[in-house]
Amino acid sequence: MSIRASVASEHCVSIQTYKDLIVWQKAVELSVKIYEFTESFPQDERFGLVSQMRRSAVSIPSNIAEGRSRSTRNDFKQFLHIAYGSATELETQLIIAKKLSFGSKVQYNEVDALLLEVLKMLRVMISKLKS
Repeated sequence: MSIRASVASEHCVSIQTYKDLIVWQKAVELSVKIYEFTESFPQDERFGLVSQMRRSAVSIPSNIAEGRSRSTRNDFKQFLHIAYGSATELETQLIIAKKLSFGSKVQYNEVDALLLEVLKMLRVMISKLKS
């Protein structure tokens, strides 16, 4: 089964580019929300947790896009694993931010829910590409 057929069967749509992938779209949305969420963090965290969280968040859709642009199914799967790793890194950073009471609780809950959705979608895609 081709990459397109595998992903398309999951979403019942034709995938032309990485931009058509719902997981990529949600990961981009997550990145934007992380930027907004970290905007209110203490100034002395600009080069610490803020920078780490933003890089982790941006890495998720970036790796999905790069992997989808590669020529083989195994390459795509490898980049999805990297995106998943960045997502779990971001998950850890969110937990730390919550424990430090950084950001609003409403924004935290919003980004946490979106992150969990992205993690689930990545897990499903990786699983489908293994078969």
